[in-house]
Amino acid sequence: MRLAVIPARGGSKRIPRKNIKLFCGKPMIAWSIKAALQSASFDRVIVSTDDEEIAEVARQCGAEVPFMRPAELSGDHAGTIPVIRHAVESIGAQGPAVEQACCLYATAPFVRADDLRRGQALLQETGADYVFSVTSYAFPIQRAIRLTDDGHLEMFNPEHFTTRSQDLTEAFHDAGQFYWGRSEAWREERIIFGARSAPLILPRHRVQDIDTPEDWERAEWMFKVMQQGGE
Repeated sequence: MRLAVIPARGGSKRIPRKNIKLFCGKPMIAWSIKAALQSASFDRVIVSTDDEEIAEVARQCGAEVPFMRPAELSGDHAGTIPVIRHAVESIGAQGPAVEQACCLYATAPFVRADDLRRGQALLQETGADYVFSVTSYAFPIQRAIRLTDDGHLEMFNPEHFTTRSQDLTEAFHDAGQFYWGRSEAWREERIIFGARSAPLILPRHRVQDIDTPEDWERAEWMFKVMQQGGE
């Protein structure tokens, strides 16, 4: 069985009720559920939540909520991997074993069905434990600077002050959209950001973290522009 798991706890602090707050006219979580269903990559699309209101919205959007997430996996410090492990083991205990599971974040309105399909194909082709979406940094991380305690600046890597940008190794970061993984990788809680993972590279304009009200406003601008442009 191929399983999509959308984690959506109810305790968001910086943007209250973030997972079901309206984003461009729909509950935020609706966009992830829609992409998962349209991809036809999954036998089941479920939401893992501790919140009855989120559960009801998820059902209305077409997802299943076959269990309520236990309290020990619903706090501020609950990690993604244990949450997906719980879902994989819970669903596997009910019927056919889960062979592949994809963690799809509830706050990923830019995720596309085709990207989910490509991610699943890459997992098959590479034999990796995980495949997840990444994008490149817009500026060389080797030339990053930080504020010092006395209010001045210093480079993280001063040895690269005179290195040309084009001579520096390109760096990537997690796009925060989805993580395809083999069942055994989730169950054994293997590390995601490691040598046994493969990247699905996305263009930077389709990636936006949504952690603050400012992020949310920027994401809605981006989303509307992309819709107008037919992307």
